[in-house]
Amino acid sequence: MSLNKVPLSPHLQVYRLPLVALVSISSRICFVANSIAYALFIIFLISIASGSEIYNISYTIFTSTIGKILSTFWIFSLYLYMSNEIRHLFWDLGYGFSGNAPFIWSLIVLSATALMTVITVLLYLL
Repeated sequence: MSLNKVPLSPHLQVYRLPLVALVSISSRICFVANSIAYALFIIFLISIASGSEIYNISYTIFTSTIGKILSTFWIFSLYLYMSNEIRHLFWDLGYGFSGNAPFIWSLIVLSATALMTVITVLLYLL
């Protein structure tokens, strides 16, 4: 009788999550990140209404290199969440479950997110 070295239950150090699960988890992380980014955007809008001195401070922060990097991550987060929700809409209609389709949908979500992020950053942030 040979002993198998495979654990009986998957462990995080042994088990590698499939791409579909990673995209799903990242969508939930993006939801939290978007909530924080919306709060920062509301603070920016309040600074616009507060007067030119406070607006100039917030404008300097948001147009700095760090502000542009954070804006790029926020744009990526928005597009990833939006693309994943469109995927879930198709799943709710019953499409995309057969064979290798969930993996292909995950690749489409990531590709569309990267493409839309690059286009948006090139058009508006550079």
